[in-house]
Amino acid sequence: MLSGKNSIAQYSPSNVAIWLVMSFQAGLLNIGGFFAGHLFVSHVTGFASTFGMALVENNFKMALEIAGVPIVFLIGAMISGFFVDLRLKLNKKPKYFITFGIIFILTLLVFIGGVGGFFGEFGKVSEASSYNLLLLLCLICGIQNGTISIVSRSVVRTTHLTGITTDLGLGLIRMLYSSRVQINEFEEKRATLMRLGLISFFILGSAFGALIFSEFGFWGFGIPMSIAGALFYLMVYFHIKTG
Repeated sequence: MLSGKNSIAQYSPSNVAIWLVMSFQAGLLNIGGFFAGHLFVSHVTGFASTFGMALVENNFKMALEIAGVPIVFLIGAMISGFFVDLRLKLNKKPKYFITFGIIFILTLLVFIGGVGGFFGEFGKVSEASSYNLLLLLCLICGIQNGTISIVSRSVVRTTHLTGITTDLGLGLIRMLYSSRVQINEFEEKRATLMRLGLISFFILGSAFGALIFSEFGFWGFGIPMSIAGALFYLMVYFHIKTG
């Protein structure tokens, strides 16, 4: 795992475990943002629709605020692109520990800010505080999704289900008609199982998060923060180990 200039796109047991854990974490963050501010944090398409509606209604203040959400998600993807994709293209060792470190710091800020009252009362929509929380969570999702999507050549996406569900449908058709089309059946089956696993773990994270956040409020963000911290530690360890 993480040796030399290799990516974490290989289907090794450790990498598969990382992908599934990150999908579970994404489900937690998404449902946490919904319970806290009544918005899904990784649904960029929905924000684009809301932006269009705000323009039609001449609500330019709201339009600008909504536009900031996918922009922050984009910035997160660009951060992962700089530390991972660009270095892979230059045949250099990707710095996963930096992107995972940023994710950990941001989830720590979400946790501290939440329990400290910076984001207002949990479940009560306050325009300024909810918006700040939303931006932080979107930045986290942008970095996480960008990092994994880059190194897996978009086979693996962990923060939303639209793309991966589409890929699953395409893969299932390829498998059903494998006798009539030329495909690597082993690779296609493996990718299909992985997509099913990612969807399942995202749903599992969302379901578990619904229980946790409804009971503990902002303290629930301690779980994705702990997961992010553990992943950051692993990335630092393997970065040092592999030189």
